[in-house]
Amino acid sequence: MDKKKIPIITINREYGAGGRSLADVLSERLQIPYYDQDFVTKTVEESGFDKEDVEREDEEMSRSSQILDSFLGGIVSYSSSHDKIFEAEKKVVLQLAENPCIMVGRCANSILKEAGIDVFSIYLHSPVENRIARAEELKENGDIKADKFVETRDEQRRTFYKQYAGSDIFDATNYNICFDTGRISISRCADIVIGLLQDLGD
Repeated sequence: MDKKKIPIITINREYGAGGRSLADVLSERLQIPYYDQDFVTKTVEESGFDKEDVEREDEEMSRSSQILDSFLGGIVSYSSSHDKIFEAEKKVVLQLAENPCIMVGRCANSILKEAGIDVFSIYLHSPVENRIARAEELKENGDIKADKFVETRDEQRRTFYKQYAGSDIFDATNYNICFDTGRISISRCADIVIGLLQDLGD
């Protein structure tokens, strides 16, 4: 497939639904880069925040933080670290979109649509028991029970998306296609996406 005809591909996902895995497969098959954890490094460079600050707040906004930011936002001198980090990430998203690539999370689909950039947006979901099992495999939950960890990460992403994209991350109308990765394999999802992109490019 001609790289010049490939739109920017964005992937939003429930925690443990395979966003990074799909990005990896699509990246290899389409021969374009994907960005996920790379956002941290690039946002640090853009924002001047420490890496620890960006990792802590990246796509992880609690409801209490949102309420506090909304309350204090009326104070002219107030600017939250969440907002500053997001603005830096927004610049990174727009810079990366100068060439075909795949972006995971960070409200990239909303940012690119607002900027009038061609984007093909994907959402991945999966039964919670599958995602809990995946969380246990990844061992990212530390001392937190896997089921609670999955629930918390999903809620943080939902709050983050609501704050900066202005809609619900679970709303299918935000995407060109949604996949249940509990029933459709990552490989098959990639087949379908590539087929659709070829149709769009014809």
